[in-house]
Amino acid sequence: MNSQRFFIALVPPSEIQAPVNEIKGYFEQQYDSCKAFNSPPHITLQAPFEWPKERDMDELTEGLKGFAVGREEVAIALRNFGAFPPNVIYVDVVHVPGLMSLQKDLAIFMETRYGVVDRRYRNFCPHITVAFRDLTKTAFHQAWPKFQQKPLAFDFIAQHLTLLRHDGHRWQIHQNYSLSTSL
Repeated sequence: MNSQRFFIALVPPSEIQAPVNEIKGYFEQQYDSCKAFNSPPHITLQAPFEWPKERDMDELTEGLKGFAVGREEVAIALRNFGAFPPNVIYVDVVHVPGLMSLQKDLAIFMETRYGVVDRRYRNFCPHITVAFRDLTKTAFHQAWPKFQQKPLAFDFIAQHLTLLRHDGHRWQIHQNYSLSTSL
């Protein structure tokens, strides 16, 4: 393999990851859907991209560190569930200006600095996936009515950007970058 795969996200604190992982576990037990466990609970800001192995990793890590400095922490509100039929169910994230502008600014930064293009940033729909890919259409149609009206509410302050790297099997946290308005 001549490149590594990365993506950039906001990862909630462990006290929120735990109940989200319980929901993922429910989908694994009830519907044999476990692909969501291939990464920690997260809100994707930059979709997966390839980074050539011959390209210096410091270029990416130092760039992201610099991007994060001067950025405010973001208040995140998780509210209820949403879906992308026919096979994705997620925890819905309230669209707040700070989150939306952080994602847009990051997409522009990644494109201008590194040539990483993600046209989907214009249609950014923040969410935390709890079931996808291996959730069959039948299972989706059984599960979605249960989750469509199910209440859920968590709040946290996103204090850092997280760079995740694919290790060949799953996504692992590679590095965190503190969001900080102090230089």
